[in-house]
Amino acid sequence: MREVLAQRLRTCRKERQFTQREISIYCDITEKAYQNYEVGRQEPKLSIIMRIAEFYKVSIDYLVGLTDDPAPYPRKK
Repeated sequence: MREVLAQRLRTCRKERQFTQREISIYCDITEKAYQNYEVGRQEPKLSIIMRIAEFYKVSIDYLVGLTDDPAPYPRKK
């Protein structure tokens, strides 16, 4: 999972032309922490994966490699 997550985080960020700093600010983590996720040194906690998925507008399943469909699930109201 770690390798898939790292690759998908890099891909999502580059496709949307964000910096690691911008994403780390949104997720309320350090830039170094986000860098570690992108290179596969660390795995984020579920709460951080949820924020990242929300930021990129993709599903958590997509980020961790359970599906190749990035479409997010409908949100509960």
